[in-house]
Amino acid sequence: MKPTPPASQPWWKYGHVWLVISGPAVVVVAALATAWIAIRNPDPVLAEDYYQRGVEINKTLAKNRALTPALQGRNHAATPDSSR
Repeated sequence: MKPTPPASQPWWKYGHVWLVISGPAVVVVAALATAWIAIRNPDPVLAEDYYQRGVEINKTLAKNRALTPALQGRNHAATPDSSR
C-alpha cells in the first residue's frame, strides 16, 4: 500500500506566496503615493536670472563682511566689562 499524498491547497492559502507578492505590491503603492505627492505639490520654477541674483547676494554679503571689524569694535565698546 502506498500512502496517499496530501491534498493540494489553492495558491492563496500558502504564506510564502503572500510574502513574494507583498514586496512588489508595497513598491507599487509607494510609487503611486510618490506620484500623487509630486503632482499635488510641484517644485517651483526657477527664475531665469537665478544666477545673477546669487551673484548679487554674494556681493551684498561681501560688503557686510567688510563692516565686520567695525561692528565688532562697536559691540565691544558697548559691552560692559565683566572682569570687575
